[in-house]
Amino acid sequence: MRKLTILLAILGLALLTGFTAWYGAGSVMKAIVSIGFVGFMATVLAQLAVDAILGLAWHAACRDIPFVQLVVSRMIRDAAASCLPFSQLGGMVLGIRATSSSDLFAGRRGRHVDGGEAACANLVDITTEVMGQILFILTAVLCLMVHQQSSPFARPVLIGLGLLTLGIAGFIYTQRRGGDLLRGVGRKLGHNMAAQWQDAMLSSADSIQERFDAIWSHPGRIAQGALLHYVGWLGSAATIWIAYYFLGAHLSFSGAVAIEGVACGIMSVSFLVPAGLGVQEAAYMALGSAFGIAPSVSLGLSLLRRGRELVIGIPMLLLWQGMEMRGLRRRPATLDDAGAAPVTAPVSVHDRPRQTDAAPE
Repeated sequence: MRKLTILLAILGLALLTGFTAWYGAGSVMKAIVSIGFVGFMATVLAQLAVDAILGLAWHAACRDIPFVQLVVSRMIRDAAASCLPFSQLGGMVLGIRATSSSDLFAGRRGRHVDGGEAACANLVDITTEVMGQILFILTAVLCLMVHQQSSPFARPVLIGLGLLTLGIAGFIYTQRRGGDLLRGVGRKLGHNMAAQWQDAMLSSADSIQERFDAIWSHPGRIAQGALLHYVGWLGSAATIWIAYYFLGAHLSFSGAVAIEGVACGIMSVSFLVPAGLGVQEAAYMALGSAFGIAPSVSLGLSLLRRGRELVIGIPMLLLWQGMEMRGLRRRPATLDDAGAAPVTAPVSVHDRPRQTDAAPE
């Protein structure tokens, strides 16, 4: 998997370089410079507002974890997927780690979250996000068909949307019945593993299933989380609309929804490609052309989006590193306070019991 991810990243960079060379690096840089500092900061602030909405969506489904803790963990998860050479799966792993280490916040802003709870919370958040994404992609396809009835993207995206719906349905079923499946596997393999391993596996399955059941026992919260994620996807379309506005392209908000939604549908298929290198650029250029936008402008938009991700993501990764270092400094102190061995007085030579050569009676 690691080799495949590296290979896809290299191919994506090669594709991105090829696009820039084909449409002219000068025209692409002109589009990037034309947005100006004010326009770029407007897109950054719009993205921060979207991140707050995504934190609200997560908190709606997992209300036992504080809101600030979820917002920071979500931003770290996105930063790992967009700024580091990881795929979305790698960002997910780092997101779980960030969620479980967010208890390092001072005061009342965070609480301790163990690894199992962090994993369940992240999986539920991704589930509600995909549920909102399905509705958003459907909205985008409708906007695209209103603009261009014979669009070549509509049918493939709808087919992919159907597959995505089946996939998320299976994902939900796994969360609802995953503990039963693990228990069944543990019992079938019981005669091939040690008793303590089987007990540990069954105990872990019960613990994880209890956490999932506690979250899914409130379907209204799940629906609220999915709806807020849908609002967040609309907010991401708004950031695209703002960027195109400062780039001088005339695009309606429905057009921005169509471009962003269909592009997200295309990029969801390439989830193994780190940060969607090359795929994002190709999707923006092809969809922008359908709305009369020059490919160089859409390519500049994609590069600006990556710049925005770096401006937001790098500070979040540095924050996470600081949290980890703070945790490492705390652990030795905790061990010294709670786990130090008791000190005993040295035993004098004269106090030791004398050994005799007499045989026992």
